[in-house]
Amino acid sequence: MSKTTLALACALAFAAGGAAAHGIDAASGNAKAADFDIVRTNVAASDRYLAFDMQVSGKAGATHPAKSGKLAGSTVFSYVWPTRIDTAEVGFDAAQGTLALAVTAHADFDDTPWIDENGDGNPDDDGDVWHSHWVVLVPDDACGKGMLKVKDIPEGAHPKLPATWPGLPILLDSPGYTPLMDGRHVRVRVPFRDPQRMLGSAFDGVTAGLRVNANVQAPLLCVVGVKEVASGDLSLPGRIAAAAAKGE
Repeated sequence: MSKTTLALACALAFAAGGAAAHGIDAASGNAKAADFDIVRTNVAASDRYLAFDMQVSGKAGATHPAKSGKLAGSTVFSYVWPTRIDTAEVGFDAAQGTLALAVTAHADFDDTPWIDENGDGNPDDDGDVWHSHWVVLVPDDACGKGMLKVKDIPEGAHPKLPATWPGLPILLDSPGYTPLMDGRHVRVRVPFRDPQRMLGSAFDGVTAGLRVNANVQAPLLCVVGVKEVASGDLSLPGRIAAAAAKGE
């Protein structure tokens, strides 16, 4: 995706609109790597949780970023569902940007300090295992013209944060919802007190790389390598619909 196209995508992501739809289908072959080549993305509401599902043309989660040995400049790979769910729904202040569920892997740091994803008894060494986050995305030209970042927390600011915020100076949460990398699918179930309230909310699907600032300062975490956008233009045409009943 060109910078011009991504700049347009950012504008569209923050605008209302889009025809009502359920899931988003995409043609295969739009991404070079099959494990990031989206063919369908969906979000459905049951009575207790939202079910996020992204299907790719290859084996989901097959590729991990190479280890660099340091946090500064390190790379994150991600499967992302940008939504128009309000940021207050997951514990941030309201209207902070685009709330997205992200499934990520990164070899050089661990941002889930209370979860032992790899089961080795050490909760601080498993950032390279696929895990989930809520992130708040906003545009910032410091990441490249028209590019997005995870929203920074300015020094001295005290925004509302979820209880499972991992301590980084960005609007990111580490809630511990285990992603299932199931063949061609990435699936995450996210509990809500009343997920039916989110019926009709807009969403999209993105596969992307992010990079930690080489100076480890704001903007701390930039989107630098969009692999594919399910809608093609980040217009968030998907709509959360009720999950099909079992047996249907």
